[in-house]
Amino acid sequence: RREESAIKLEEHPPKPVPVSPSSSVGSEYTSLDSILKIEGKSFTQPPPTFLFDPRYLEDQLRRYQLSRTSLDKTRPMKVLFLSSDTGGGHRASAESLANQLIMQFPGSTYELMDVWGDAVWPYNQSVESYKHLSANPSQWRLFYHFTNVTGVSSVLRWHSTLMTERRIRKRLESYDPDVICSVHPTMQHAPIKACRKIGAAKGKHVPFFTVVTDLASAHRMWFDNNVDKIYLASDSLYKVARHSAAIPEQNIVKTGLPIRRDFAVQAQKLVDRNSPQGSAYQRETKQNLGIDPEKPMVLLMGGGEGVGGLSSIVNEVFSSLTLDGIDATICVVCGRNEQLRMDLRERDWDAVLWGEHKEDNFCSPTEQPIHPKLLEDHQSVGRRDGGSEEKKDDDASVAIRNGNRGDVTVIGLGFISKMAEYMVAAHALVTKAGPGTISEAAAVGLPVLLTSFLPGQEAGNVDFVIKKGFGVFCDNPVKVGSTVSEWLRDSAQLRKMSSRAMETGHPNAAGEIIADIGATTNAWLEVNDRHRQFIAQQCSSSSPKVDGISEFVVE
Repeated sequence: RREESAIKLEEHPPKPVPVSPSSSVGSEYTSLDSILKIEGKSFTQPPPTFLFDPRYLEDQLRRYQLSRTSLDKTRPMKVLFLSSDTGGGHRASAESLANQLIMQFPGSTYELMDVWGDAVWPYNQSVESYKHLSANPSQWRLFYHFTNVTGVSSVLRWHSTLMTERRIRKRLESYDPDVICSVHPTMQHAPIKACRKIGAAKGKHVPFFTVVTDLASAHRMWFDNNVDKIYLASDSLYKVARHSAAIPEQNIVKTGLPIRRDFAVQAQKLVDRNSPQGSAYQRETKQNLGIDPEKPMVLLMGGGEGVGGLSSIVNEVFSSLTLDGIDATICVVCGRNEQLRMDLRERDWDAVLWGEHKEDNFCSPTEQPIHPKLLEDHQSVGRRDGGSEEKKDDDASVAIRNGNRGDVTVIGLGFISKMAEYMVAAHALVTKAGPGTISEAAAVGLPVLLTSFLPGQEAGNVDFVIKKGFGVFCDNPVKVGSTVSEWLRDSAQLRKMSSRAMETGHPNAAGEIIADIGATTNAWLEVNDRHRQFIAQQCSSSSPKVDGISEFVVE
C-alpha cells in the first residue's frame, strides 16, 4: 500500500498554491490552516502524510515567497539526538554531528537522549542485553537474524509503539525540540509516531531525520518511510531503503558515515599520503607522536575493550616483521584493557620470537569467527605454513644466524584522543570490522586488515572493504602477521590500497549531513512561523469552524 501511494503521489503530485500568506486557501493542495478548518475542533488528529513530503515544503516556501538560500543559515535550533550506548558507534556519530551543529549554527543547543532508559521492560534492558549478546556471538547472530525478518520486525514496531509511545512522547515534549535526529536502529518507529502526534497537537511540523551509523549492512529496524530524510553511507543500504522499506527516493541522501572532525582536518593536511607532501606530513606526525619517523608503523586496534584476540595478533605481527628483517613500530590501542597494555610493556619479546611466550587470557570472546565463504574467497594466505613452535624456532634461528633480524618496537596505548593522527602516521591498520573505524581509516587513505566481525550488521563491512579494494579479511593470527609483513615489503600494493581508501572515504560527511539537516529545519521553522501567523489571523476573524482553538494558537 505504501508503494502504491508513493507511485500515485509521483504520478499525480499536488498542485502548488501561488497565494500570499494573508490569502485563504481554497486549493486541492491542503495546507495546515485548511486542515484545521476541515477538522475544525482540535489538533488531535495527525496531518495527512503528504504534509511531510519535501515537495510540500518547497511549495510552502514558494507560497510565502521564501527560498532555502534566503533563509538565515545561522538561526539557532534545539536539536534532540536519539541514541543509546549499545556499542560505541552510535554515541560517537551523535557527538560528531553535535560538534558540527555547534560550529555551523552558533547558539544551537542539543541533547542526547536514550528513549529506552526509563521505558518499560524489556526495552529498558537494551544496554545490558546488548552487552550480553555481543559477548556471545552465536546468541547475537540468532537474535539479529530472527528480528530482521519482515513479520517479526513489524510485530516489534507495533509492540514497542503500543508499550512506549506515550512515555516517549512525554520525554520529547519535555525538551520541545525543533528537530529530532535518530542515530539508533531501534529509535525510529515509536519516536516518529510520538513526534508526529506532538506536531499535530502543536500545529507545527517537527522534522525527524535518521542517520544510519552502519556501513554496508543494516537491520531493517533502521528504515521507516515516515522520516523526513534518511542518510546512508553505501549503495547497498540505499537499495534496502528503496525496495524493502519503500522510502521515497527524495527522502534518501547518500553520504558517508559521520566521523569525528579531526579526520576531516587531518585528511585536508595529508591530501594524498602517496605524494611527497603526504609522506612529509606523515613523518612530521610520527615525530609529534613520539614515533620513529624512519620506520613504518602498524596500528592494531581491538575496540574500546581491547578485545578480539589482540594479544595473539600482536605476537604474530611482531614475529613476522622481526623474522623478515623489517624495521617497524607496532602501536597497539588497548582501550580499557589496562592489563594488556601493562603486559605489552613488560613482555619478553625474545620469548615471543622463539615461541616460548605463554599467552594469557587478555581478551573476551566477543568476536565472530571467520565466515567459511569469506575464508574461501578472501583470506590472504601467509608465507609461513601453520604456527608450530618448531617452525618458529627454525625461522628465528635462520634470521639470527643471517643477521636479518628486524628492529621492531611495540608500544601499548590506552584510550587515545589523537586517533586521527595515529591513523595518519600508520602504514596499515589491523582491526575488527566496525563501521566507524573503517570509515575513519578510509578518510585518511589507510589500508585495513580486518580480523573479526560481529554477525549481522558488521558482516557486510567485510565485503565492503574487499570490494572497494583497500583491505582484506583474515582471522588467523599467524596469517595476519605474514600479511602485514607482505604489505610493508610491497610498497606498490600499499599505495594502490591507499588510493582506493581515499576514493572511498568521506571525511566531511558529518558536516554535510548537519548542513542539510540545518537548512531543511530552518525552512520548516520559517514555514511553521508563517503558518502560526496565518492561523492566528484566521482565529482572530472569529471563524466558527476554528472556534475553541484560538487561545491555544495565540499562546
